[in-house]
Amino acid sequence: MKVEQVVVDARGVQLPGELAVPSPATGLVIFAHGSDSSRHSPRNKYVAQVLDRAGLGTLLFDLLSPDEARDRRNVFDIPLLAERLTAAHGWARRRPGLGDLPVGYFGASTGGAAAVWSAGGGVGDGVGDGVGDSATGRASEVRAVVSRGGRVDLAGPQLADVTAPTLLVVGELDADVLRLNRESQQRLRCVNRLEIVAGATHLFTEPGTLERVAELAREWFRAHL
Repeated sequence: MKVEQVVVDARGVQLPGELAVPSPATGLVIFAHGSDSSRHSPRNKYVAQVLDRAGLGTLLFDLLSPDEARDRRNVFDIPLLAERLTAAHGWARRRPGLGDLPVGYFGASTGGAAAVWSAGGGVGDGVGDGVGDSATGRASEVRAVVSRGGRVDLAGPQLADVTAPTLLVVGELDADVLRLNRESQQRLRCVNRLEIVAGATHLFTEPGTLERVAELAREWFRAHL
């Protein structure tokens, strides 16, 4: 499998990432990490490795530059994070060998909100070189979304506009986030499911819980990509 260190150009902001593409690849999953995390998130990297072994390419990248990340307001600026995710999607579409792959999003914590916001068509990728780069065009290309412990409630105005099948995965012991996901699920009009992982807290550090997240994500993307 080919693994590359890449740089995603998001409206002139250079964001480092890691692209893994098995051969053959049946799809591409773009990751959106949560607050206080990065492309090096061990939890996202574990899920990405499971997806890679299932024949899915993965792109993990930093949503913010180092200077931007030092400002806590940016960490919770969901429209900005969603814009970066959409830009990464556009970048992948223009990259040789990736353009024809069906694309899914995997978001964690605030990255879950970014994934839903982007999939709902809330932002464009800022390239402007064709209809496919419009907000609506890019969102229509998102085939599936998986949120792990996601604050999808923060994407409130976009929830009803998501058309991609969406899986919400929340830890049983993550009470506040579980409540917010249940409320958010009621606003989704797309095919959707809420999976509660027994014995798991917000970061899924309990034995076997992250493995369960990876299994659920793998099967969801297999079914919908």
